[in-house]
Amino acid sequence: MQIAIIGAGVVGVTTAHALTRRGHRVTVIERLGAAGLETSRGNAGQRSYGYVYPWASPAMIKKALPWLVKPSGPLKMHLPPSPRTLRFLIATWRFANAPGLFETNKRAMLQLGAYSRQCFLELEESLAPSFDGQHAGLIDLASDAATAEGLKATSGLLDDLGITCQWLTPGELREAEPGLQGDAPLVGGLRIPGDGTGDCQRFTQALAAQCETLGVTFRYETEVVRVTRDKGRIRALSLVPSNGGGPAREGASESLEADAFVLCAGCRSRQLGEALGLDLPIYPVKGYSLTAPLLDPARAPRSTVIDDRYKVVATRLGDRLRATGFVELAEFDRNIPLSRLATIREAVESRFPGAADFEHADSWTGFRPMTPDGPPIIGQAKRDNLYLNTGHGTFGWTLSAASAELIGQLVDNDEPAVNLEAFRPGRFAR
Repeated sequence: MQIAIIGAGVVGVTTAHALTRRGHRVTVIERLGAAGLETSRGNAGQRSYGYVYPWASPAMIKKALPWLVKPSGPLKMHLPPSPRTLRFLIATWRFANAPGLFETNKRAMLQLGAYSRQCFLELEESLAPSFDGQHAGLIDLASDAATAEGLKATSGLLDDLGITCQWLTPGELREAEPGLQGDAPLVGGLRIPGDGTGDCQRFTQALAAQCETLGVTFRYETEVVRVTRDKGRIRALSLVPSNGGGPAREGASESLEADAFVLCAGCRSRQLGEALGLDLPIYPVKGYSLTAPLLDPARAPRSTVIDDRYKVVATRLGDRLRATGFVELAEFDRNIPLSRLATIREAVESRFPGAADFEHADSWTGFRPMTPDGPPIIGQAKRDNLYLNTGHGTFGWTLSAASAELIGQLVDNDEPAVNLEAFRPGRFAR
């Protein structure tokens, strides 16, 4: 079968790899000049299979206002909010208050995360790309008793799903992470030893190179502008040269025919979805990161450590430290306020003083494709020959390997390895 994939981020490339391994002929269309140049470029570096959860959380709704008004709070919003931002927030509020939905979606996402870990281990064993990847675990810190109780409650669900976790005292935390010597308050932490790390962009580009050797065609600097349908099914995409990620260039288009199509375009999936006849409520949730060379490896985190006060993630990537933070609702504003970077740096240095050279750090901002309830969109659109693999929010790197395999299973009419009810494309219709 000839399959066209739209998007060459980590989700699109892992999908291309899964489909070509199944014997399909795959073409990937990407508006930028290479794979992994958008959200995959500067994300947190964590593959947190046991630390995935829905965006629409009742607890998050309660904390939203204090976070917004606190200068270093992890949630920010451009004022006045745009109509699109307001619609997204209203939908989030509705899903967060739906009885039992958060618990159902969290369980479903953790099951998907566990499957993704299995898929990643198989993928790494067969390809062994160099991306500073390892599986040395994740630690979520608690600076007060209330946070500790919440983490201990989460451990019960992890135990129920067979995901290994450990509650660690401050002394045990410092044994696991010797660099954890900052003066920030610490009462304990939840460790998930099977979670992983890695440079998502390096992984994506290494896997894209492997895909090319397997026969996948990548059409970079190419934009989808129209869709041709025949008897209710998509027959072809109309393509034009892109303009370095800006508006598509004017000129003659070419037609790319295929038997099936997969939308993996991240935050652009909403716009492209309209051309494909879909209404996808995906919002570009903005985040920031700093990637700094290590000053003293002994003072740096060994894997991924999450500071509960700032919601800043610090991840070891070989001889670098990646620190990521903030959830900002500002549409596609790429401005990087220095205050955001200062907060990220403060959070890391309060836990791992002297670990990284932030004076020579690379800064980044990007957009996570978030659905208003939280789970990604994985499945077939109606009874069409269009498949969706998008809307992964902050967990695209974590869930990419599993969602790619699931798309392959759906295309080949195999029984999905994970129940897809929580991820079905039609769940937003009212």
